[in-house]
Amino acid sequence: MIDWDRIATLREEVGPDDFDEVVDLFLDEVDEEIAALTDHENGTQLAEKLHFLKGSALNLGFTDFSSLCQKGETVLTNDPESQFDLIAVKTSYQTSRDHFLENLPARLSG
Repeated sequence: MIDWDRIATLREEVGPDDFDEVVDLFLDEVDEEIAALTDHENGTQLAEKLHFLKGSALNLGFTDFSSLCQKGETVLTNDPESQFDLIAVKTSYQTSRDHFLENLPARLSG
């Protein structure tokens, strides 16, 4: 679900002092995008949003969520008229987010 090695690398790259700010920024941006996802957008717009979410998720190690966004992006890029389960995307993000925040303190102290 979470690539904790990626988290450790990110923390090393930005430094412990800036890490919390990077995490907060990521979560705020993705929270906004997730809240704005709607079935009423065309497939091309959704594919673009899922592409953004995929990239953001990879930066913070949200592997399952990123994979689901990739799947949606691929489906909608190949057929903009197709349907994609946005509830699954939102649920995956929330599950990943909760798991990340719950386990981050222990991962950083170990």
